[in-house]
Amino acid sequence: MPAFVSGKALALAVDQGFLAHHPPAAALGLGLFALSTLGGAWASRQTYPWLAEIVEPLRDRLLRDVVTGTLRRAVAHGGVRRDDFAAVAVAQLTRQVEAVRDSVAGQLMLVWQFVLTVAAVVTGTAVIAPAAVPYIAGPLLLALGAFTALAPATVRRQRKAFETEERLARDTVVTVGALRDLVATGTQDRAQHDLLDAVDAQLRAARGLAAVSMVRRLVVAVGAHSPLLLVVLAAHRLVGHGMTPGEVVGVLTYVMSTLEPAVRLLVQGVGASWLRLAVAAERLADAARHPEPAEPAEQAPGAGPVPADGSAVLTDVTFAYGPDAAPVLDGLDLSLDHGDHLAVVGPSGVGKSTLADILAGILPPDGGRVILGGAPLDRVTPHDLGRARVLLPQNPYVFTGSLRENLCQLAPGTPDDVVARTLEELGADALARRLGGLDGRVDPAELSSGERQLIALARVHLSAAGLVILDEATRHLDAVGEQRVEDAFRRRPGTVVTIAHRIALARRADKVLLLDGVRPWVGTHDTLLAESPLYADLVGHWDTGTAGPGERGPGADGDGAEGDGGPLSSPDAASAHSSWRPSADRAP
Repeated sequence: MPAFVSGKALALAVDQGFLAHHPPAAALGLGLFALSTLGGAWASRQTYPWLAEIVEPLRDRLLRDVVTGTLRRAVAHGGVRRDDFAAVAVAQLTRQVEAVRDSVAGQLMLVWQFVLTVAAVVTGTAVIAPAAVPYIAGPLLLALGAFTALAPATVRRQRKAFETEERLARDTVVTVGALRDLVATGTQDRAQHDLLDAVDAQLRAARGLAAVSMVRRLVVAVGAHSPLLLVVLAAHRLVGHGMTPGEVVGVLTYVMSTLEPAVRLLVQGVGASWLRLAVAAERLADAARHPEPAEPAEQAPGAGPVPADGSAVLTDVTFAYGPDAAPVLDGLDLSLDHGDHLAVVGPSGVGKSTLADILAGILPPDGGRVILGGAPLDRVTPHDLGRARVLLPQNPYVFTGSLRENLCQLAPGTPDDVVARTLEELGADALARRLGGLDGRVDPAELSSGERQLIALARVHLSAAGLVILDEATRHLDAVGEQRVEDAFRRRPGTVVTIAHRIALARRADKVLLLDGVRPWVGTHDTLLAESPLYADLVGHWDTGTAGPGERGPGADGDGAEGDGGPLSSPDAASAHSSWRPSADRAP
């Protein structure tokens, strides 16, 4: 309405008001223009809730599709953590989904406004000055044609900008995460060169996109500024053919206050927004594409062999993180009977968590065989595997919900008295009372690391899994709490494999597996102490409580018992390993 009324109202104010020395008529014309502007502003405000009804569900759908596609592709890669997947997914979720939502919202508003504005300008000009229509319509059509012809090149450059941005994000995450290895292998110069190449590529793409933006400004000049110049130059001739000065002012008002902003928004705003939308939607479509889930019949419980208990046998197991990398595990043999308690020790980075992932079936070994409860691990269905074993990592998963939902996640329907008894055994009953009982709400952000570990340990204790793998799952508990947890799991039927971070765990275990990066050692605490110099060094380190900067020493967890302090995988322990050499009277 303001676009249509503006020219006619000002023409009325000039011809019948100012030039006729009739102030009321001038005020009437200006008043009509003011009222139409206020009405247009009010109407624009009313459109935004309706706009949200359209674009917010679209954004939610895009998020679901991209998350689903990313997760399923990650699972299709064998469940191995992929930093490049994570980096690209973050870029797509945080920038491209928002780009699509903002672009759709902007175009629904601006394109419709442009269509109505052009119709109002052409119609209004035809009403007050038909002879001026060609001076407006001609350049406008020429600008729209140039804008359309420019679109394919801009799409290509916008796509290149998105691709280089994703490459830079991915390469940065991978390089920063591998800094220690790059320095250790002397390849930091090559990594720096590759990363700077990605920066240069992103810079070139941004500059190419900026060059196209400059050309779009010329399109605005053709479509909006040249009609103004043509009308001014032709004003004398138009007045000579019967147009009044007020009608010339009205046409100029249509061009300056209405057509020029509309063309500028179309080319600079909607043009760029449409191109971002086209490229982002294409990229999101690739991200949302994922392999179809397996047929239910293939995943049916009992479709393969079912583990009978928590026993485990590893035969000649080998694993490396890449075809050219040195094996983390090489020819590992290990046998666990149902009910055994094994402690896995060794310096940091020697493969303890990798062994936990292989035992849990998360990582398939490159060579060798894993038998769980008499069943080949690679033939056990995911459903049966989930019931046969449970892995508790260093940072356990606790979700927002009731305490009962968190505790019974792996054992739905467990009676409350059984849950209460487990909480008491693990020393988590006080935490349960503080949270308001089993129906109390759990907010992970309000729990300490030790409290989250207690909830996760209780969840594992309640499960029916015959094999429990604890990957430093008690590192945030003090020594008294850790021993209480260990005693509770000893009373629980099944096999327990613990990645140990205190010597007390290894001393009390039935068996100890020492990984030293050269050969695995299996035995009891006493036999390894007598036979393995590295194990003796580790025990000596723990017993003396030697700890690196920022690490806990004896008594830091509250009991002060000898040998219970100090982390296993400390720099000093690794140093003792790397500096040990066999001697004549202490052969391995």
